[in-house]
Amino acid sequence: MTRPTRVGVQLWPGGAPDYRNWREAVLRAENIGVDVIFGYDHFHAPAFDGRVAGSPVLSKVQPDIPNFEGWTALASWGEITTRADIGLLVTGVGYRNPDLLADMARTVDHISGGRLVLGLGAGWYEKDYTTYGYDFGTVKSRFDLFDESLDRIEHRLRVLNPAPVRDIPILIGGSGIKRTIPAVAKHADIWHSFLPVERFIKASDVVRELAEANGRKDSAVERSSVWEDVASADAYRDAGVTLFTTEIHPDADGYDFTTIEQMVKWRDS
Repeated sequence: MTRPTRVGVQLWPGGAPDYRNWREAVLRAENIGVDVIFGYDHFHAPAFDGRVAGSPVLSKVQPDIPNFEGWTALASWGEITTRADIGLLVTGVGYRNPDLLADMARTVDHISGGRLVLGLGAGWYEKDYTTYGYDFGTVKSRFDLFDESLDRIEHRLRVLNPAPVRDIPILIGGSGIKRTIPAVAKHADIWHSFLPVERFIKASDVVRELAEANGRKDSAVERSSVWEDVASADAYRDAGVTLFTTEIHPDADGYDFTTIEQMVKWRDS
């Protein structure tokens, strides 16, 4: 079965004039027709100059600006929205006990009536860790914890009482061949990448090979990528992407929905 094309948006709370403005942006995104609405799991808004090979390049200065915590907001979103899936792109597993995180996810899934997407990542933004008292560690230690946490989260979701409303889809973001892609192939229902289309195609082939080696069907992993424009979206769609997501960073006046409206129009055409 061919998956439907879906549109997602990550609404950054960092820099929002106030919480009400962020909340109203969530409602407007759903009213426009977005399929998935994401926040993020940062305690400080990262400032970066772009991406190289899919990885963020941090700015030299990381200022403190207004920001809000993601999981408490998700519980609210589950009440105020009625149709769109909701989640964080993505939750850093190093900030919470993985069994507790599974319970949080199950609870938000119930609050929303079965609309949670559980985005998970190993974590990368050092300021989140150090200013809140977490051990940043190394890339290896963070990915070791990530692999262990994925197993524990999946186990806890199976034994919670009551169970989640649905089998909560796990989204994993990233494109590292050594650690991220193997985790995607083993655990993810959605793989989110930032790769140029040529590199995406090659990485997608690796996901397929590893998924099948883990006894999973390639079709079990939905492909997700960032939105650039209509021309590139067509190319990514031909390469198998069915979930397209853009980021909106607020300014003093709030959020600009021009790109979302363009994406929804493209999807519906």
